[in-house]
Amino acid sequence: MRILIVSDAWLPQVNGVVTSLQALVGELEGLGHQVLLLSPQGFRCRPCPSYPEIPLAWDLWRVGPMIEAFQPDCVHLATEGPLGWAARHWLVKRGLAFSSAIHTRFPEYVHGRWPWLPLSWGYAFLRQFHRPSQAVLVTTERMRETFAEHGLVWLNLWRKGVDTALFRPVALPQPEMPVFLYVGRLATEKNVEAFLGLDLPGEKWVVGDGPLRRELESRYPAARFFGFRQGEELARFYAQASVLVFPSLTDTYGLVMLEALACGTPVAAFPVAGPLDVLESGTTGCMDEDLQTACLAALELDRELCAERSGRLSWRASALEFLARQPLLDGESFLDAAPEL
Repeated sequence: MRILIVSDAWLPQVNGVVTSLQALVGELEGLGHQVLLLSPQGFRCRPCPSYPEIPLAWDLWRVGPMIEAFQPDCVHLATEGPLGWAARHWLVKRGLAFSSAIHTRFPEYVHGRWPWLPLSWGYAFLRQFHRPSQAVLVTTERMRETFAEHGLVWLNLWRKGVDTALFRPVALPQPEMPVFLYVGRLATEKNVEAFLGLDLPGEKWVVGDGPLRRELESRYPAARFFGFRQGEELARFYAQASVLVFPSLTDTYGLVMLEALACGTPVAAFPVAGPLDVLESGTTGCMDEDLQTACLAALELDRELCAERSGRLSWRASALEFLARQPLLDGESFLDAAPEL
């Protein structure tokens, strides 16, 4: 099959959406499919307001001809950015079917940055974008329930996985004092200050970058900031950490939690969507309205058990679930055309 994925998020960006799409493309190609990922690379771009590291394509007239030239059997719109809207417009105009995905709590993110914009506007935006989609993919049942309450339809589960060949327990020298680790973007919606402001024993490590990095380095000089890390280097950070701290209140899932657990590192978080979907309380993580209480309790968890529980969903299983949700351009089910999958 020829599968086109349209995403405004792609390399060199480092985030959960890009990680998921990289894994998906690799697995789909491993299954014998031909995949084209249409991203800002190769387009003229301008920086996203308040997120300059995210490029936004603007010569969007090229999207339709590129879809036509590839002649895909099915199309998936991964993001609601300019490329996603351009592809959506081209497909809808021709009466062609497609799937789409919601990866983030977009309305909450926008409201957090610009509080004067009502949440209802963000959800209206999502409803408008995804209305013609024949399958709107979300990561968890909790997400499906939440978005259904806000009027979105055709919601389907597409669960994510973890690369257990890369993220695995390894024997590394452990610091003498506990290490509490944060991995992710340094941005308002990630609530990183809720972690950095805690009174914890040992050290605080921060892996990631973003618009708040300079401000956070200035305000919290005792924390160690390492910037973005990937691959084996990131896996070593997880393996050396005593606890991964996940302070976000708005993430829909949190792949970094799965990666940490695969390395044997327990997680401390608030009891909100994301952690509630990923963690087994008291086994792989501790959740508490008092994040400091959760951090200290997570120090006592069994690292071997964390690693064991993390390997239950592979990226191959995730890719097969993705395929099962895809409509062909004429509206026929992908599985009707390829029942062996």
